[in-house]
Amino acid sequence: MNTLIGLLIIAIGSFGQSSSYVPINKVKDWSWESFWLVQGLFAWLIFPLLGSFLAMPSIGSLIDIWSSGGAIYSIIYGILWGIGGLTFGLSMRYLGVALGQSIALGTCSAFGTLLPAIFGGTNLFEGAGLILLIGVCITIAGISVIGYAGSLRAKNMTEEEKKAAIKDFALTKGLLVALLAGVMSACFNLGLNAGDAIKAKTIEMGASELFALNPVIMLVTFGGFITNAVYCLFQNAKNKTFNDYSKLPSGVFVNNILFCALAGILWYSQFFGLGVGQSYLKGSPVMLAFSWSILMSLNVIFSNFWGVILKEWKGCNNKTIIVLVIGILILIFSTFFPTLMNN
Repeated sequence: MNTLIGLLIIAIGSFGQSSSYVPINKVKDWSWESFWLVQGLFAWLIFPLLGSFLAMPSIGSLIDIWSSGGAIYSIIYGILWGIGGLTFGLSMRYLGVALGQSIALGTCSAFGTLLPAIFGGTNLFEGAGLILLIGVCITIAGISVIGYAGSLRAKNMTEEEKKAAIKDFALTKGLLVALLAGVMSACFNLGLNAGDAIKAKTIEMGASELFALNPVIMLVTFGGFITNAVYCLFQNAKNKTFNDYSKLPSGVFVNNILFCALAGILWYSQFFGLGVGQSYLKGSPVMLAFSWSILMSLNVIFSNFWGVILKEWKGCNNKTIIVLVIGILILIFSTFFPTLMNN
């Protein structure tokens, strides 16, 4: 039962993340770098900080918790992840929500799940390590099938249809950006693992295990914010778009802030849900190690759901839709595979 509860909580957070790019479509008259920075302010600083306060025990402070070890490494991994987060946004721009997230999250799933296991000395060719490896392979297979569906869609669409569905559609550039985004985004999970001592200290000081991962998440997202803020401010200066923040009618400005805030809290919900969900998976080391891959799989499933809603798959032939559905079914199976193998 605890496993199902944990999976449900992770799924709810995943749905929030996959929905986070929808409010951005409501942002008006801002350049990409401006809305990306503002939504990042909410997603990577404000809401993670609020989440950290939930974990702060009454007898200590966040500084006490963060000083227990690993904070610098979590921030460094966060800075590296920030590169992935930055290019992740660009992959949405060039490939759309469905295909962009599928490629980036597939790569992120593999590296983010296997690297911590390897660093922890897990043998991937026997026992629990083998289950983990096979599970990741199934996830990659499902995402690859969805990626193939995306390539079929591109072949069957005219240039006008591509531009109508995705304004800046560029398949080759988008694939390269999405792959880079996936590799670098995997650093987020490495950052979470680097903060194990912080999580343990949080629990030791009396905090609820449900929220014990939140202070570590804050460190990783802070590192990511640094990377993204530097790039976005550089682009503001280069493109002379600083006036996005000040020279708008007040109604438009308020609209943009509200939708950026909504995007931010939806994005943060995936890691808030991951931390809470993992507390229910602690009885199964394999499920706990595989939880990162589960989150990425669910993100792909829900992002393709939004891709359908946003009509990114409109006009595709039956073969493309069948391939897409097969890929999604494989991903759904991948989320339950470790549990089935443990029973």
